[in-house]
Amino acid sequence: MQTLPLPPSELGESPFWHPHEKRLYWCDIQGFALHAWEPATGRSWRWEMPAEPGCCAPAPDRHCVIGLRDGFHLLDTASGALRCLAPLPAARHDPRRLRLNDGRCDTAGRFWAGSMVTPRTAPDAALWRLSAGAGGYRLEQMAGDNFTANGLAFSPDDRFMYWSNTPEHRIDRFDFDAATGAIGKRQPWAHFARKEPGQPYGGRPDGAAVDRQGNYWVAMYEGACVLQLAPTGAVLQRIATPVQCPTMVCFGGEDLRTLYITSARAGRPEQERNASPAAGCLFSTRVEVPGLAVNFFKP
Repeated sequence: MQTLPLPPSELGESPFWHPHEKRLYWCDIQGFALHAWEPATGRSWRWEMPAEPGCCAPAPDRHCVIGLRDGFHLLDTASGALRCLAPLPAARHDPRRLRLNDGRCDTAGRFWAGSMVTPRTAPDAALWRLSAGAGGYRLEQMAGDNFTANGLAFSPDDRFMYWSNTPEHRIDRFDFDAATGAIGKRQPWAHFARKEPGQPYGGRPDGAAVDRQGNYWVAMYEGACVLQLAPTGAVLQRIATPVQCPTMVCFGGEDLRTLYITSARAGRPEQERNASPAAGCLFSTRVEVPGLAVNFFKP
């Protein structure tokens, strides 16, 4: 596994590979910034955000859609201009307690993003769907009952949508209709052991991506690894990471066989950060099965 030649993020998240620009994009949530890196030249870019950027996805004409604390925004990466597309409704989203977290687009160009609640006193985090139409932008709450929404991904045949509840150590799977954007039956799909005194801890499910065979690759926060899960939920392989807290993965490169991994350093114990100076860095490793190309937002 290689460490990318980039400064560490405080809380790296939401990486995606831009197929036209040949660049890797990612958010630094606690650093209040969106980043991009061009492997061929080593050039990098940074766009400062007015609030925590929980997730991002590409949009046409050098734009990115971004989920900030209070809603959905569109960034012009050429000019740096940021425009609000849809604020989250105050009646269901208190930005003092909630912010947007993990998200991505489906194959129809709708942007999905889950939220997280702090402190975790009630499962008030939700799943939101942003879509564009002739009359403007439509924002709908699609699911709830979550503490920290993560792991959003879609199966290659568009039959299923994955969504994890990180503190609960659980990944759920919904029936999904790509034509309408509707989600159906929600079922627990994978469970992971919680922390137990004196017992080894494998981490909890954070950000994820799906490969062309339908396998689900998930970063295990505090577990120092990435797991590849079969469509049945069975563990196919475990890839160790040089840091304790990997946060999310994406597939990139020309053949989509480079697995990029973001990580976190914010809030970690001093002893851990001293032992792992690469915390917050980005990493890459080659894999056998290509991933799915990123879906673009359709404004």
